[in-house]
Amino acid sequence: MLVTRTNLTDLAYFLAIARHRNLRRAGLELGVSASAVSHALKSFEERAGVRLINRTNRSVTLTSAGKALEQSVSGSFADIGSALENLDQLRASPGGKIRINAVVDAVTLVLGPVLAELSRRHPDIEVDLVSSNRIVDVVGEGFDAGVRYGGTVPEDMIAQRLSTDLRWVVAASPRYLEEHGTPTHPNELKHHRCLGVRLGDDSIYRWEFEGPNGDFDMPIKSAMTADDSRSTLAMALNGAGLTFGLEALFAKHVADGTLRLVLTEWVTTGPGFYLYYSGRRQLPAGLRALLTIAGELKPLG
Repeated sequence: MLVTRTNLTDLAYFLAIARHRNLRRAGLELGVSASAVSHALKSFEERAGVRLINRTNRSVTLTSAGKALEQSVSGSFADIGSALENLDQLRASPGGKIRINAVVDAVTLVLGPVLAELSRRHPDIEVDLVSSNRIVDVVGEGFDAGVRYGGTVPEDMIAQRLSTDLRWVVAASPRYLEEHGTPTHPNELKHHRCLGVRLGDDSIYRWEFEGPNGDFDMPIKSAMTADDSRSTLAMALNGAGLTFGLEALFAKHVADGTLRLVLTEWVTTGPGFYLYYSGRRQLPAGLRALLTIAGELKPLG
């Protein structure tokens, strides 16, 4: 076969399939649909006169010819990729504007220090940050990326971890606990003033725990509600009731004695924060710089 533009393009498609063993994920990497990947592979196999991939409903595997081709060309394509990355590094410092939609707690705990360092290193990057606990279509609403908890990231997005898994706890001020007592079991919450967080669908977040029989959640009767944990934290610090949230968010207040953790034997752990973006768009240089800094700083470990 001749080295033509078509063959080189189809080789890139083939190598993406070989890496991911999945047509959809290969398409996300390449910025095309799974059907486009499948069509390119079929055309390439027809021109080559040999089957390269075995496909079933459950798996994608390389044939012996496919394995041989991958071994022969993957190194060369990797060298080309490295050379192009070197060219990127020779360009001027990243600039331009990036728009990010982030869940509120991620701004306080992760993006705050990361964006401050981004500004110091790359003053030409302009950041437009919108914090909201509402589930947002980041592509449809014109954002370059979103930051949410791992379990809520859309499956068709590329996700990069920004933190370790997160512990969820219940806390209250010493004053509240002196006046109302300290709960020792989640079932006792019905006798306490609980501060609820209203979700984007107008429901009240169910408090989550882990007991001897596994994870469970509980509906709460909210004495007061707010649409983000910063508001319920402020109320809890002033003795309004029990609040449920991230241990990392409460840490400094626990350290200085203005909050106390309760129900510590029932603490549960959930997915950490992830930055996610569409694989169908070129990743802005500013976003790449942000990911690099987040990986270096690791604000939450």
